[in-house]
Amino acid sequence: MFQTYLLDPVQILYGSNQSLDKDAVLIIDGNIKAFGEEARQLAQKLNVQKTSAEEKLLAPCLVDPHSTLEDPIIGKNETLQSLKTNATNAGYGQVALLPKSRLWRDSPEQFHQNISSTNELLIHFWGSLTVGGQNKDLSAHADILKNGAIGLSADNSLIPTNLLKKALLIGEIGNAPLLLAPRDLEIQGGGLVRESVETLRAGWLPDPVESETLPLYQLLELHRCHPDVSVRIMNMSTAAGVSILSKSTTATMASVGWWHLIADSSNLAPYEIGWRVTPSIGSPSDRKELIKGLKKGTLTAIAVNSIALDEAEIKQPSAHRLPGLNGYKLVLPLLWQELVIKSNWSVKELWEALSFGPSRFLNLPEESLNINSNRWLLFDPNKRWIHTITKKSFPYSANQPFEGSEIIGQIVDCGLKD
Repeated sequence: MFQTYLLDPVQILYGSNQSLDKDAVLIIDGNIKAFGEEARQLAQKLNVQKTSAEEKLLAPCLVDPHSTLEDPIIGKNETLQSLKTNATNAGYGQVALLPKSRLWRDSPEQFHQNISSTNELLIHFWGSLTVGGQNKDLSAHADILKNGAIGLSADNSLIPTNLLKKALLIGEIGNAPLLLAPRDLEIQGGGLVRESVETLRAGWLPDPVESETLPLYQLLELHRCHPDVSVRIMNMSTAAGVSILSKSTTATMASVGWWHLIADSSNLAPYEIGWRVTPSIGSPSDRKELIKGLKKGTLTAIAVNSIALDEAEIKQPSAHRLPGLNGYKLVLPLLWQELVIKSNWSVKELWEALSFGPSRFLNLPEESLNINSNRWLLFDPNKRWIHTITKKSFPYSANQPFEGSEIIGQIVDCGLKD
């Protein structure tokens, strides 16, 4: 059951076009009823006692532009219902799911479940650019978009250039976002960690920087030739890639996975599960430039890029284990520590990367705080808690980093929680 309270004072970020404020807010049964003096007067009439929340933050919900859910109904690691619970508890109001699934999202009938109301977590679905994600034949783009896909996406590597060019020439994509990954599997070979001095010292098989930069050049050139297409670059991971994007003449939005802003090849313990991700984890200089690129606006959005794996999978040797991380509830606290505390970002800059930018990335209206709306989160940046994985629950994901570690910062409430 939702709480009713008057937070006075509390830090408030109303939206992207307003600065951080400190005032009062009245929340009744999960819905925002009033701000400021009006909130105080209404609370007095309703006999609602004020709660001091001076160090807490009331802000719009977060937006995840791309994650993976392979079996929404009976998945043993994640289902649509568990995803909704986990994402909502982490302050997320919208999640866009990539087309990779047990039933690949490459046809109109795969989008009948794309129904959400504005007072709950909104789930969006990317449609597959090709049939079955096999990069051989194009899917029915117009039909997929007409039936609810938020945009079109290839898998997490570059599709053949001739097939991509054919999709652009056919022109059925229209204004919908086209999500593409600058990753060449042949150049990557069996590389697991981005090539650097740290990679060689640790004995990891290196992933050349060119596996990102060469396909990125191709994608930017295709976008230059087709400027009306809303190209989105997925999961930037190198300093060289950020440099290329910053010098590009095309207005191409790009995302970065949250883990690449937290971890690099110098700060991970040898057996940390965070080594095995897609794209490959980078060097300290890669992480530094990704953060700079995000702050400057070269990169638009932070993605959770979540994929849930079971315990048997993560016990495999790194070279044989499927890549990916899960853990929505870690994203905001760890990024707050990394960007706000360590890098002196403002709250608004962080929300630009976690909420407002991702909305634009998806061609959607930005989240904001509004009267009679339950689309808000309450974050306590000082709350300490131990990250534990409830292994008796079903389904549960075992590939969450920092299990057993103390985390600083936590979502203490969200209007979307049921």
